[in-house]
Amino acid sequence: MRADLLIRRVHLATLADASGYGELRAAALLVRDGRIAWLGAEEALPAGLDVAVEIDGAGGWLTPGLIDCHTHLVWAGSRTREFEQRLAGATYQDIARAGGGILSTVEATRAATLEELVAAARPRLRALAREGVTTIEIKSGYGLETATELRQLQAARRLGAEFGIRVKTTLLGAHALPPEYAGRADDYIDRVCSEMLPAAHAAGLADAVDAFCEGIGFSPAQTRRVFDAARALGLPVKLHADQLSDLGGAALAAEYGALSADHLEYASEASVAALARAGTVAVLLPGAFYCLRETKVPPIAALRAHGVPMAVATDCNPGTSPCTSLLLMLHMACTLFGLRPDEALAAATRHAARALGLHGETGRLAVGLRADLALWAIDHPRDLACYLGHDPLITSWAGGRTVAAATRTG
Repeated sequence: MRADLLIRRVHLATLADASGYGELRAAALLVRDGRIAWLGAEEALPAGLDVAVEIDGAGGWLTPGLIDCHTHLVWAGSRTREFEQRLAGATYQDIARAGGGILSTVEATRAATLEELVAAARPRLRALAREGVTTIEIKSGYGLETATELRQLQAARRLGAEFGIRVKTTLLGAHALPPEYAGRADDYIDRVCSEMLPAAHAAGLADAVDAFCEGIGFSPAQTRRVFDAARALGLPVKLHADQLSDLGGAALAAEYGALSADHLEYASEASVAALARAGTVAVLLPGAFYCLRETKVPPIAALRAHGVPMAVATDCNPGTSPCTSLLLMLHMACTLFGLRPDEALAAATRHAARALGLHGETGRLAVGLRADLALWAIDHPRDLACYLGHDPLITSWAGGRTVAAATRTG
């Protein structure tokens, strides 16, 4: 049997089961042509192997590569001043209504070149890759006009090619109302639907379409128009839903068969039930919850009771979740939201893949799936969520190609 890569003397956390880690100890895994060709007990390795590269896992744990399924990674400028404002008592809504927040980033991002956007985002993606991220979603949303929105998506694609990481791009034109459309939200939604979405689709730059359905964002009726336009182009949808209030955003996402509904702090049980019926993933974003000092926890018990798959992501953005550590988000999902460590790891692998429409491609260790892998120097998979500030990655692979490798001595 020919193989490009053999990883032996490892324990596997396959994440293939509905619950738990899917543990397989004293195991090995073979990769051929970028996909998992075989996995099982090392003593059962096929005879007559012809292997190009062999890795000694030295008793570490091999998991699926991590998936950051909600980020705003590409932007220009800084919003650290908002941190001070929030500490002084200003709310997210206060800052946004005063012209800060998203609109502050829009001004800087519109002024940035493609090369400048790539350069600014490069350290962020490098940090995530060093923690085992092999697939990432990157949204636009800081242009709010067609040329800059497309430039953000181009930057995202260029970063993926540079790092060898799979990047799924999401058009978030309906993120905020640009200043030139003040008081004319419906006119802006007209432009998103008639110009921005068709341009992104024609350029092949949008894998999905998102919107911010919120009092400081866009109404359910305006969101429907965006989703109808996306549906006409054959693009799947996602939604920033019920983060600051219950506008029924999660139920709206479910109505359109959205890949995911994200944030969900104020989602009702009726909306959760709708997500379950639609098969829509609930994406939890503890970084934004923490940075905004939110007190309303997402309805975790209801999500569990209705069997809604839960994903966890960084929500990496310049204002409300300036975070480039998905491992930290796993810890925070446990401590702030009450997830179990096995739920948290599934949330950044199996369920995160589903949130990007990639369930049949990645997020688990199974024969035939893409060889997106992470090898960790840990005693047990629970360690990935339990520790703070650790650096456990040994090596990661995306499609069988090395993405990140730690430099370890001693």
